[in-house]
Amino acid sequence: MVRRRVPTEPWDQRLEDSRKEGRPENLLSREVTLSMVAIPSEGFSCPHWRSNCLSPEGEQKLDIGCACRAKGGTEGAVVSCLPGAEGRLHAHLTETSGRALSLESDKAEHLGRASTSKPPNDGPLWEEALVGKIRTMSALQKSQALEAIQRHIREHTQLIRKEVPNTGLQELLAALNLELKQPLEKTFLFHFYGLILRECACADLVRRHLAGLLELSHQSSGQREGIAVAVGIVSSTHMQEVWAALEHVGRTRFLRTVFTSSDSQQPEPDTHWRWAGSTSLLCYGQMAARAGAQILPWVDNIVSRMVYYFSCSRYDNILKTSFLSATIMLLKALRQNSTPSYKFSQIPELIQCLLCILQKEPNFLATLFREKIILVIVGLSNLRPSLKPMVKSQVLHTCLQSLYTLPPTETLRSSLPPLDVAPDVTALYRKSMQALDLLLQSLISENKSVDELCFILQHMEPWLRSDSSHERQRAVQTIFLFLKYVVDYVGLTLLTQQKGSTSKFMYLNKTENFEANARRETETKFYDLVKVLDGNLTMAQHTQLVLTLLRGLCSHNHLRCDLASQLLLMIVEDHSIKAEQVAEILQGLFQELPSIIFKNTLQTVMQAVSVLGTQHAQETVEVILSLCHPSERQVIPLWKALASNTQLARKVLTLLYMKLRLRPPKELVRFTQQAELISLLALGTIYELLYTQEYKATVRWAFAGVLVGLLTQLHYLFELDVVDGISDYQEDVLDGKPLSPCRTCLEALKGLFWTTNYWEVFAYLKLLRGWELFEHMETYTEGVTLLARAMAHYDCEVKAVLGQAVISLKSSEERDNIVAILIIAEFLNSHELTQYMSRRTVDNFLSLGLNNPNQLVRAMSLKGLSSALRHPEKVMLLRNRLAGLLDGFVGPEPKDVMGLMEILGDILHRLGTQGVGATSLRIAQHLLQLFDDEQADVRGGAILLYGDVLYSGGKKYQQALKNHAFQALVPLLFHLADSCPNVVMIPLLKTKLTFLRCAILLKWEFRKELFGKLAWGRGLSAENDVFIYTVESNLGNYHQFLMQALTYLSSPDRNLKQAAMKFIGGMLQDYFPDLCICLRKADVRTLRKHLEILKQDPDSMSRRFYSSFLEDIWELSQYVTH
Repeated sequence: MVRRRVPTEPWDQRLEDSRKEGRPENLLSREVTLSMVAIPSEGFSCPHWRSNCLSPEGEQKLDIGCACRAKGGTEGAVVSCLPGAEGRLHAHLTETSGRALSLESDKAEHLGRASTSKPPNDGPLWEEALVGKIRTMSALQKSQALEAIQRHIREHTQLIRKEVPNTGLQELLAALNLELKQPLEKTFLFHFYGLILRECACADLVRRHLAGLLELSHQSSGQREGIAVAVGIVSSTHMQEVWAALEHVGRTRFLRTVFTSSDSQQPEPDTHWRWAGSTSLLCYGQMAARAGAQILPWVDNIVSRMVYYFSCSRYDNILKTSFLSATIMLLKALRQNSTPSYKFSQIPELIQCLLCILQKEPNFLATLFREKIILVIVGLSNLRPSLKPMVKSQVLHTCLQSLYTLPPTETLRSSLPPLDVAPDVTALYRKSMQALDLLLQSLISENKSVDELCFILQHMEPWLRSDSSHERQRAVQTIFLFLKYVVDYVGLTLLTQQKGSTSKFMYLNKTENFEANARRETETKFYDLVKVLDGNLTMAQHTQLVLTLLRGLCSHNHLRCDLASQLLLMIVEDHSIKAEQVAEILQGLFQELPSIIFKNTLQTVMQAVSVLGTQHAQETVEVILSLCHPSERQVIPLWKALASNTQLARKVLTLLYMKLRLRPPKELVRFTQQAELISLLALGTIYELLYTQEYKATVRWAFAGVLVGLLTQLHYLFELDVVDGISDYQEDVLDGKPLSPCRTCLEALKGLFWTTNYWEVFAYLKLLRGWELFEHMETYTEGVTLLARAMAHYDCEVKAVLGQAVISLKSSEERDNIVAILIIAEFLNSHELTQYMSRRTVDNFLSLGLNNPNQLVRAMSLKGLSSALRHPEKVMLLRNRLAGLLDGFVGPEPKDVMGLMEILGDILHRLGTQGVGATSLRIAQHLLQLFDDEQADVRGGAILLYGDVLYSGGKKYQQALKNHAFQALVPLLFHLADSCPNVVMIPLLKTKLTFLRCAILLKWEFRKELFGKLAWGRGLSAENDVFIYTVESNLGNYHQFLMQALTYLSSPDRNLKQAAMKFIGGMLQDYFPDLCICLRKADVRTLRKHLEILKQDPDSMSRRFYSSFLEDIWELSQYVTH
């Protein structure tokens, strides 16, 4: 078997291709979160570019350019949209502000005018000379220049929207020994500022000035543009610092405006920060435009931030134009710098934002926004990976809706609102419709198939039935141009021009129907011929006919393969294949399977296998088992085909279970035959199917049988002495080496709980090293007992497993009896047991075990007969005994604390779900005090027992125990760093288990992820994740956490003390705003008092901690006002 890491989800949740039409009610309805991660996306993958075979006219249309600038206040939006002709989708940013088109000043008549643009990487004429002078400056001179420019910007912010006064600038430049003769642009200071920062080698200086730059007002358009230009220039050499600065603004300044209500009852947000989101969008666009090829690993993160700012900002023209401008700059950068090996996973989200803008456009034409949005979508759709059908459907529906529902062409002008200068609506309409044509051409060029053609036409068909004549005419014209392009460039002869409103679409349907009918007639002739032969052939001849069809599946002719597969399916569905033919047919199919190249052919073949399995389930399963070793992936498609319907999948798993139980005695098995045992083949197959998505529900249905089957199979392998490799397995090493039979069985047992989402049981054994008990025959029974205890505790299929255990207890096989009695004995402590089985029935089965020839079965049966479930009077005796034992904790120096805790744990286990009521709170309190005991054994024992006590109070005291568990979180978190190995690592990982049990009891959201970090996490990354899970799962409780952590600053244990410092430091760094809200001045004084103690601490790390966070404490005291 191929090694697997159990906690990794073994299947991909795949979205079904959807071609349903419907208007997306809200394309951005799902929550968009801002993940503050200042590193490139780890999900970067590298497929190849999509092909693009557009017409020359299409290529010219795709060559777009746009410089979008959003003004502050009520100034409106300024948009410059420039056509280009230098290459497909090559966005050119214009430097000529006089050609910009404004909705209020320049108006729409200027829309569409060509304007001179320069290559995006060419700077102003003075930049090269200026950079040369900057590079000759010393570090001190650069710093002084930066300070001077920063001061000048702050003092003259109100002049940024106008021409920068040459006198002031010349004085500034003269002071810096710089002279420039050329006329200066209004963003010159920001450009100059960014160039100096770009050439600075000091990262701290860059970070400080970036922070100051982003603190400027975001109200005016010039300010936003200038900030973005500077940030973009700096990013070319200081990407990490720029990213961190933008992240900081997003976490602090921007979020304050996000949470400001838009209701009239709430005050308007500060205009200083109101358009900070628009500035950030422009910054990301400039980063993409200026950072060159180094931007590629950051693309997904940049897009996610753009989507976030668009989704969370107040929607207006400023946001709209800023987002479109940033998107065009990003697209241009991708076209210029990307290689055929990159894949961008966030493109669909970016397209959704563009569609949202398109949906919100008013129902009149005054700008080229519609055209430019559609053209940008065309460019984005050419990136890898290809768009999913659902995204394509949303794009088509939204674009068609936006353009077709516009007023009729003759009334477009009259539908405009009052404007100073009316735009040329005819030109705007023509350009917008041309963009739509280009979109359709791009989609069909990427997938030259009839299916894609039908998919696109399906979205236009409803418009042909519209009640509005102008909508029908627009749909007809679009369809005609689209099909003409298909004929001219794609090569499908589907259309000749027809007149009339619907004749073109109807003719296409007639043409398709004619071709389909011709093909159907040909196939029908073959079907009739095969049916005639099928009824008159001998079995051998019939088999040869099927094998001939199988060989035809590997042809490179699609029609031939499709015909062969359809004929094969027809023969199978006619029930003409006998059981004796199954083996030869499946063996022949298995040989041809790797050579089938067409997906639809393979799907039809798998459908035939499914039908064959329904007719001859047992023979099919036996043949597939014999084809190859289960770990070889070539056989998996056949097993998947047998899961096409629920009943067949259940039958398959039942047959595999029956094969698993075919276990000949050791005396009859020669060593050379071990690998050929049918039970081992069934075992390997079950292991593979656990990780096959198609069998997920079936495995859950057969959970009890598979569990008992695997437990008894492992015992059988111990009997055969096939134990090689079971203890040599390394969980962190994934390779293609097959697992040994014993290891396969154990990994299947672990995978059974993980893949059925009973991960709590898996985690319980993992953190107690319980799975290792199954590696040796001597500890096997302990492993089964511990597993059953965990299942009872987490109510894991108790009813079904109990029923299976009862059946196994009646078996004549000793191994079945052993597994059954171990499970039943532990289930006696489950409150669910009496719901499924009466006490008399339990007594009968336990009495049956008393007569078993196996000593262990007899002993466990006797133990079950003496349980508290059968003798309710024992509950009161045990509780009284427990109350007396608690006095042992009270003394100043308790004697034999370890023995006392062992007895307490045994009593709690015997009481099971009967619980100990209020006594559980007393025990928990005593144990919590022992967490900091000097003896490592006492600490570890108390921590482990504490986890059991939390679940021993019953429903009445559950809430009180939850409150107590919350108090133990910080001590347990710190004890993960305990210096003694007996507490954390060896032998039982006690602290990690108890910490996880507290998280499960408190119902944290990320419990499963927390377990993964506790079990397999290593280093600072894992520590940080556990810290985040702890704090984020307890919102509003930061005060309690911080106060608890302070007490550990004086701990004599250096590791606990360091853990406390890390925790407090993390709270101050990552949750400073929350602490400002929840802490009081008395708390800050307490915090300062504890930190002052560290000032004189002999430990250098403690003194360094004091120095590092003293300023944070002072700042905290300034913000805390109550």
